[in-house]
Amino acid sequence: MPANHRVLGAFLTMFGGACWGVSGCVGQYLFSTQGMQATWLVPIRLGLAGLLLCGYYLLRNPRQLFAPWKTRRNALDLVIYGVAGVSCCQFLYFLTIQLSSAGVGTILQDLSPVMILAVGCLQGHRRPRLYEIASIALALGGVFLLTTHGSLTELAISPAALATGVLSAVCVVIYSVWPKNLQRQYPTPMLQGWAFLMGGVLFHLVFRPWRYHYVPTAAGYLGIAAVVLIGNVLAFSCYMSGVKLIGPEKSSLYSFAEPATAALIATFLLGSPFTVWDALGFGCIFAMLVLLSMGARREQAAPSASVSAPE
Repeated sequence: MPANHRVLGAFLTMFGGACWGVSGCVGQYLFSTQGMQATWLVPIRLGLAGLLLCGYYLLRNPRQLFAPWKTRRNALDLVIYGVAGVSCCQFLYFLTIQLSSAGVGTILQDLSPVMILAVGCLQGHRRPRLYEIASIALALGGVFLLTTHGSLTELAISPAALATGVLSAVCVVIYSVWPKNLQRQYPTPMLQGWAFLMGGVLFHLVFRPWRYHYVPTAAGYLGIAAVVLIGNVLAFSCYMSGVKLIGPEKSSLYSFAEPATAALIATFLLGSPFTVWDALGFGCIFAMLVLLSMGARREQAAPSASVSAPE
């Protein structure tokens, strides 16, 4: 892979992660200050983002927009990627934020690299390497510290927040690993548009947000615009474009920008509590990401070194 592709892919995934972090904090503000509910916000967020992206491609290239639905495999891949991956991830992520905070939601979602690692081991029919086992231990330790604050009998966050946060990470694995076939054929933002649109329609039917009779304030409307444009259109398009360039395993390693951004904004701007236990938990997750990244780089360098070494 050309070096410029690796650099661009790393930048896109980090920038996409940072946009998610900003979006998560905006979501926390909307839930805590504006009185919104995830079941009201997420259907509207997904629907608006889907209409924006699909509308753009409808004007630009309508034949390409509907092309994925012409074959059974592409249609099935798009539904799984869009509904089980992108849309469910969005709902579970924002529900975790509503139940806890943006920092907790993002750090639990950042367990996805370990899960992607497990999928890679299963697909490659191999055992995890030593550094991979250590990264799994760090991830589990980080989640333990974050969710229990060192207590063996009590949780620092609700069991519901823990469950939705871990499930959101599972959804990240789905939308990172599944769409390889689709991404070889179609532009990533167009696939995102269909994913958002499907999720918006589904969650409107399930949660029926019009029953809430909720009317946002001016700040609420600005927050909705931010989570749609920054958290959906920009973040997903950048992150998935990075995945297309450098693959899901490497992309997930650069997603540390998301919890870092969310933790800083939530702590210093939104006033969320940040204890020593939280810092230790975040530190374990960051160490896990660094360890996986260093191990992946060594594995990449090893083959090239063996080829170039003199006999």
